[in-house]
Amino acid sequence: MAETGASPLPPTPPAHSPLLRAEQFMWLTARVLEQRLFSYHFLNGGPDPVETALEAYRNEDGGYGHALEPDLRGPVSQPLHTGQALRVLDAIGRCGGQRVERVCRYLTAVSTPDGALPAVLPGQRGYPAAPFVPIVDDPPSELLATGPVVGLLHRNEVWHAWLFRATDFCWQAIEYLEKSHPYEIEAAVAFLDTVPDRSRAEAAADRLGRLVREQRLAALDPGRLGAYPVAPGYAPGEHHFPHDFAKSPDSLARAWFTDEEMTRSLDFLTAEQAADGGWPIRWRQWTPAAVLEARPRVTLEALNTLRAYGRFVG
Repeated sequence: MAETGASPLPPTPPAHSPLLRAEQFMWLTARVLEQRLFSYHFLNGGPDPVETALEAYRNEDGGYGHALEPDLRGPVSQPLHTGQALRVLDAIGRCGGQRVERVCRYLTAVSTPDGALPAVLPGQRGYPAAPFVPIVDDPPSELLATGPVVGLLHRNEVWHAWLFRATDFCWQAIEYLEKSHPYEIEAAVAFLDTVPDRSRAEAAADRLGRLVREQRLAALDPGRLGAYPVAPGYAPGEHHFPHDFAKSPDSLARAWFTDEEMTRSLDFLTAEQAADGGWPIRWRQWTPAAVLEARPRVTLEALNTLRAYGRFVG
């Protein structure tokens, strides 16, 4: 018998689905933008509130800043922020019209002489940034920054003069790729999944899939992570899995993995949901603010991947 005056034990909470647990996490920790994206994807929310929240990150030059990509702090526009803004617009079906025309003008203004995008412009200097993001005076073109942007614009049938040279850059970078790392391969997949020349994309994806397996860039068995090296410069344990490369069954990267490998990968992704309802980040953590802001985005990506593979309906 409990002692007189003792506080009663709290009731045992009911078992929640992964989606309901994630919803609580989003309301507890996410920025307004990610909360509204969650509402759009899973609660029948409309696109207008998402676009209103995104507008707060846009600068007068047509680019985006203000830590939209949490590892780059400060107000200045950066290609990585702008790529993230395009992903948001694509997610809500608003990646077109004058809003994207402004973005393309910004992309033209900040491109390198070969017509592609650097990852980080030197204007970031003086503002906080992750130590693994180098800031140099004359940054080179990066497939990491350019591929996803070009892919999103092609996916939405945007035609702008900037796209021609940027598309050529992506083709050349991918077709000459010999030694790579997971984030660069994922950027290549984002381009190949939507570029109009499908036969060329399929051939390039087939070659990249062999490269990924030969260089063990994908952890094919989450139960044996020691068998898969982490790329140089990555954080300890920063492995990438089949679902990171093939975010949906329609991706060209899906053919790189057997059904068994993909099942193990999705099982691992499901089990990664933390007690608070969110998913963890695997890359190097350098400031609590960036972790707090990145986890809701990672949680949205995990939920969308699991739904794409039919792991739940929501």
